[in-house]
Amino acid sequence: MGFTLLRILIVDDCTPVRRALRACLELTPDWQVCGEAESGQAGIEMVRSAKPDVVLLDYAMPGMNGLEAARQIAMDAPNSMMFLFTMYASEQLSELAQSVGVREVISKAVGGVGAIVQAIQDAAHAPQTLPGVKFQTSGEVAS
Repeated sequence: MGFTLLRILIVDDCTPVRRALRACLELTPDWQVCGEAESGQAGIEMVRSAKPDVVLLDYAMPGMNGLEAARQIAMDAPNSMMFLFTMYASEQLSELAQSVGVREVISKAVGGVGAIVQAIQDAAHAPQTLPGVKFQTSGEVAS
């Protein structure tokens, strides 16, 4: 029985963040970073060509923020799981993110890369569940 390769797209305007995410995510043998984009618009275009299973979106990017990009990605690639990875996590942002199809909002300040890895692992093992936003605070995850 073989494994299905999980294709991940990283959308963040900060090059060091993209590189660090790529390095950590590719430590998982059946995960492949299929692309990186430095803006929301570039992320949308890359989703159309790369067809990722998972899209990691920064919230605060110049031009088009992660929520605006997520809204379009949800229409173009409804089967892609989206995660918003941000320094600005809040209940209000989580509600907005859920309304555009983001599966989970994760705080860069609280959970870091480990939280993103865990969120992807959890989602990959339960893809049949309906997307829902989880807001992460001081180490706890609540629905």
